[in-house]
Amino acid sequence: MKWTRDFGLTMRMFLTSFLLLIVYLIFLGVLSALGFPFEFLLLVAAGMAFLQFFFSDKLVLWSTSTRIVEEDEYPELHRMIESLAARAGLPKPRVGIMTSPVPNAFATGRSPKNAVVAVTDSIMRTLNREELEAVLAHEMSHVKNRDMLTLTMASFISMLAFLIMRNWFFMALFGGGGGNRDSNMGALILVYIVSILVWVLSTLLTRALSRYREFAADRGSAELTDNPRALISALQKISGRMDYVPAEKKQEVEGANAFFIIPALSGNTLMELFSTHPPLEKRVAALEELQAQRRGY
Repeated sequence: MKWTRDFGLTMRMFLTSFLLLIVYLIFLGVLSALGFPFEFLLLVAAGMAFLQFFFSDKLVLWSTSTRIVEEDEYPELHRMIESLAARAGLPKPRVGIMTSPVPNAFATGRSPKNAVVAVTDSIMRTLNREELEAVLAHEMSHVKNRDMLTLTMASFISMLAFLIMRNWFFMALFGGGGGNRDSNMGALILVYIVSILVWVLSTLLTRALSRYREFAADRGSAELTDNPRALISALQKISGRMDYVPAEKKQEVEGANAFFIIPALSGNTLMELFSTHPPLEKRVAALEELQAQRRGY
């Protein structure tokens, strides 16, 4: 099939990466100015970036307890994904199953050659065949758009700042001693404040990219299946089913929300403020507009 390249998504990925690089360099510069060895900071950053690049897919699968399944276990699921991959001009990705009452799906991997498309066991019980195919097409669109790696790498600085924020108490406890305690504490407080600012900025930039990429993947699903109505129905079913999933079960998988087709929000207002997805109503409206265009309205 002829794939319409989303230049808006491409430009946003480049712009987000560029702005995050500037924020990242400023962050490292502040830490270095406060006495942290710059060479050590670069070494840690390079090591974590290396791990994210080569092991991001394994970390996502591990954190969600997703297992790779063979064709003889889920033959119909494999056939659907194989067919969509052929239509998109992609190699067939590995297929994963996540055991969870949260109906959802995601794609991960640094490139189309090592991509994984995974679904929860509950989503297969929730959706009919056309709806499930539309959801899988949405995930294949992420693979085709190559936005998975960008999102994973873009989240690196946010994660680093968050770790510093979370461990600030221990830094203050063990780093605040010595001959000039007041000076050390002042520096650590400044690091904490800068970490908060960096976390907020990087999170907002990452979330802005994440929201747009969901619109792009919705459009890709409509192109692959020529059935926007099926994805609308699937999104509404998944969203409606979320209301009946216990909050603790949604909280267990919130860390992977950026990858899911619908975020699993447990009611944490901070998580909702930094939502990784656009509102369902806007996604449905965009898909309905695509449906109208296909009908010539």
